Amino acid sequence: MTQFAVCSYSFHRALAAGEQDIFRYISDCKELGMAQLDPWNGHLVPISEESDRLKASDPDAPLSSESIAYLEQVKAAGDAVELSFGCVAVDGAHVYEPTAEARRANRGAAYRWIDAARRLGARQIRLDAGGPEELTDEIFDIIVEGYHDIVKRAADNGVEVVMENHWGSSHIPTNVVRILDAVDGLGLLFDSHNWAEGLREEGWQRCAKYARAAHIKTFEFDDDGNDPAGEIPRVIHLLADAGYDDVWGIESVPYDGDEYGAVKKTMALIERSLQG
Repeated sequence: MTQFAVCSYSFHRALAAGEQDIFRYISDCKELGMAQLDPWNGHLVPISEESDRLKASDPDAPLSSESIAYLEQVKAAGDAVELSFGCVAVDGAHVYEPTAEARRANRGAAYRWIDAARRLGARQIRLDAGGPEELTDEIFDIIVEGYHDIVKRAADNGVEVVMENHWGSSHIPTNVVRILDAVDGLGLLFDSHNWAEGLREEGWQRCAKYARAAHIKTFEFDDDGNDPAGEIPRVIHLLADAGYDDVWGIESVPYDGDEYGAVKKTMALIERSLQG
């Protein structure tokens, strides 16, 4: 039986409109038949707000007792519907920044999010590389050093770190391969879409074998519920042929704004693709 998860960013418009929060996301995942919970840190509002404040005022500070109590409530909500936490996708704690001060602030944020992931019982945490598309040896070394530290910290807390082909340095396939090959224990959250212009095919071919988690990204569907570009079935087969057999993550961002409908259509499309 195919297992699915939906990154809560798929509901970012509902979140912004006040129609969903992390607790509604959890109950929605249960109703949709998801196998695990994959929250984007934008849904964990008190933690995000506190971490952002601390980045500016006290970057090395741990989570407050109020944040810990909130995480306990979130974990209990997942337990109540018998769903565990899979991958926590974190924005704002990437490794590379141009100054040591900014890197320290982000490292402190990464530590807090690793602690949050541990308290939720999450299997994975996505922390971005940062940096420009063209990596100098100096920037590359900073990213590798940072990931070595973060991966060890997370492993000591029972959490796997994954980078994502996302933005900056990490949507260039050569950079992704170079970083992954340099950092033992670092996995890849493989996004089907987030590659620099003209490099998507290269990204698929070179990086599918590194996938430890996946975001199948959809934007629109034809009348039969298929991807008009015809790309989703092929990338799913590439991942499966490369040995990917974990939960199929969904990150749908529908042009028509129907977030719940897009999740259901993406689930059906993945299922058909695997059977085809």
